[in-house]
Amino acid sequence: MAKDSRTITVNRKAYHDYHIQESLEAGIVLKGSEIKSIRAGKVNLSDAYAKPGNGELWLYNSHIASYDAASYNTHEPTRPRKLLLHRKEIASLTGKVTQRGLTLVPLKLYIKHGIAKIELGVGKGKKVYDKREAIARKETERKIERALKFKRR
Repeated sequence: MAKDSRTITVNRKAYHDYHIQESLEAGIVLKGSEIKSIRAGKVNLSDAYAKPGNGELWLYNSHIASYDAASYNTHEPTRPRKLLLHRKEIASLTGKVTQRGLTLVPLKLYIKHGIAKIELGVGKGKKVYDKREAIARKETERKIERALKFKRR
């Protein structure tokens, strides 16, 4: 990422629930009150997913909180939002999602050059035993790290 980009939120649940095979950057169509809420950090991507429809890509279940200082004409927090990609990218992702059983998951939301961008990951769902294995691996790495820190003292 560029120096003038700022990460707003990271979807840790996506890395826990999916094997991410590839990722790409997409623009997102927002209203004025939504970008103000994003800049304030009031975003949740944990249950969000992207799905193709009518030759476009849409982001569902992403929660962008209402902006307090907005007028009566504010946005709905969980409305579907259009994602901006090139036509070839949309066609490629649509093919992967429909034929191979993959899922489009938002991984990260950030602001780059003053514009909100979302990093989409193409992932396959993990099985329960994969999740358990990953947790066990992390715990052993933590124990090893703690033992090494303790020995250094």
